[in-house]
Amino acid sequence: MKLTQSAALAFAATAVAAPSATTPLKPRQASACASAVSLDAKTNVWKKYKLHANYHYRGEIAAAITSMSADLAAKAAKVAEIGTFVWLDTIQNIERLEPALAETPCEEILGVVVYDLPGRDCAAKASNGELKVGEIAKYKGEYIDKIASIIKAHPNTAIALLIEPDSLPNLVTNIDLQTCKDSASGYRDGVAYALKQLNLPNVVQYIDAGHGGWLGWEANLKPGAEELAKAYKAAGSPSQFRGIATNVAGWNQWDLSPGEFSTTSDAKYNKCQNEKTYVTTFGAALKTAGMPNHAIVDTARNGKSGLRKEWGNWCNVKGAGFGIRPSAETGTELADAFVWVKPGGESDGTSDSSAVRYDSFCGKEDAYQPSPEAGQWHQAFFEDLITNAKPAF
Repeated sequence: MKLTQSAALAFAATAVAAPSATTPLKPRQASACASAVSLDAKTNVWKKYKLHANYHYRGEIAAAITSMSADLAAKAAKVAEIGTFVWLDTIQNIERLEPALAETPCEEILGVVVYDLPGRDCAAKASNGELKVGEIAKYKGEYIDKIASIIKAHPNTAIALLIEPDSLPNLVTNIDLQTCKDSASGYRDGVAYALKQLNLPNVVQYIDAGHGGWLGWEANLKPGAEELAKAYKAAGSPSQFRGIATNVAGWNQWDLSPGEFSTTSDAKYNKCQNEKTYVTTFGAALKTAGMPNHAIVDTARNGKSGLRKEWGNWCNVKGAGFGIRPSAETGTELADAFVWVKPGGESDGTSDSSAVRYDSFCGKEDAYQPSPEAGQWHQAFFEDLITNAKPAF
């Protein structure tokens, strides 16, 4: 089967940047729910709850505004009020969770990214994690169990969890890499454990499913769905599990037709030319595999298209803009909501080729240069995201 080029594109995973160190900012006072929250994962909770604009990202923007022009600063202030997920990318950064929960009003839902698997980001260098391959006991005991304990202590707050970006998709397309072979058992065990332990009444869970340019290839749809479904079943088919998250930290358009890469020589092997088609197509494969298949779609940085040379280029794409604001109005039954998962302004990876975590994708022609280490604040890129936003601020 002629899939060489398409496979190569699909193998280029999104290196998801870990957010930067916490910026001091006093969390707001919130009107918490008077009683325990119970989310029905068989329904679209985003129709009831608004995504919370967490204090950590607001703090980063507050610092950024001090060096901006008056016009850009005014627009940046609007960005700060848009709901964005808070990232727990290290054991230490679990400290972000409690303040974020405490300030989330009853009518809002806190988005949280669980992202610290042993051997994290096995197919890219930019955002390798703190835990080494084999440290699964530490992941469970010092990371997942601690997060579960904090959530249990805040039963009156609604929470949306996004479990481990990039992990299982890497096992579908990058398992030929020794780093991913080494990480595979820990990924599968860790994701299942996270789903099981975090299956709490006030939580709705989504598992990462890459994007249309990754698992959307016809050769990847069935094995991708089966890989994700195995984790769901290994966790005991948790009641609070809703489905998948797509385009996390990504650039793919929601409903662009024809798609950004529809004229490439191998486009016939991937009909998922936009995330709308991917959600529907991969959703069907997930249903066949026996897993809930609703989706949330990250639109934080996909306001502009036609910027990348190849579909797999993921690092600080030059000319990018903020995209559709978080909303439950997607027009597609399987798509629960547009959400902002990636905090726009935090770098995907460094363009410094001498750096230990340098990844060649961050040195490509379509990647913004210079760029700092993954997760560090990227002021110039943030300003571009505002300038190029669609819809505009």
